[in-house]
Amino acid sequence: MQLELENRLFLVCGATAGFGGAIAHALLNEGAKVIAVARNRQKLEELRLLFPDRVETISGDLSRHETPDSIVNLLSNRALDGMLVNAGGPPAKSFIETEMQDWDAAYASVLRWKIALVKALLPKFRKQRYGRMVFVESISVKQPVENLVLSNSMRLAVVGFVKTLSQEIAAEGITCNILAPGYHDTNAVKRVIQKKSDVSGLDYTTVQKQLQNTIPAGRLGDPAEFASLALWLLSPLSGYITGQTISVDGGVMLGSFG
Repeated sequence: MQLELENRLFLVCGATAGFGGAIAHALLNEGAKVIAVARNRQKLEELRLLFPDRVETISGDLSRHETPDSIVNLLSNRALDGMLVNAGGPPAKSFIETEMQDWDAAYASVLRWKIALVKALLPKFRKQRYGRMVFVESISVKQPVENLVLSNSMRLAVVGFVKTLSQEIAAEGITCNILAPGYHDTNAVKRVIQKKSDVSGLDYTTVQKQLQNTIPAGRLGDPAEFASLALWLLSPLSGYITGQTISVDGGVMLGSFG
């Protein structure tokens, strides 16, 4: 299937690792151009050197206002075809372990910057009457994950925001969708496994095997598999899909509408 991504320009947040890294590479392999945003300058430079003619980089913390400003300045008057809204989550904690500053930090790291980024770039999409926004959240928006109370709570707020936004702009050729990954082979899942190991007293390998046994597919997901669906949602082919939260979880979600 031809995804019609060649020479189109995409913003990829968290572009040097995990899902963001997999999606950035997948877009570039399809001939797209990428503005890669992440905090790790060295990894950004490594990505740029792999695709020197099609990668621009911005090193910065997306929760600080300087980073969205840098993105807007770099784009200038150019068309932007889509953006992947993605970053790491808050620390793994139970509710009892949290302090109020943890909640304030989670609001900043999970919700606030996404609203600020959309506020900054939505006028461009509306002027074009075209755009694709894909948000990477978590299966926790459908089924809470143990010891992730901050993520369980704040990511649900993202779903409410994105669903509402999608209805406001659907007639303008702009789509907004959420991918809700289950357990994939990423650093975020490794932190979840380590947290459960610390709490239970079981060794890391045992906890990992227990986790994999809860997945009907019998394994952790591959970020490259995840990226293939993200690419379709970022492509012109997905124009009639908007406001959706799509699970990518190997069958973990038990609900009929998972």
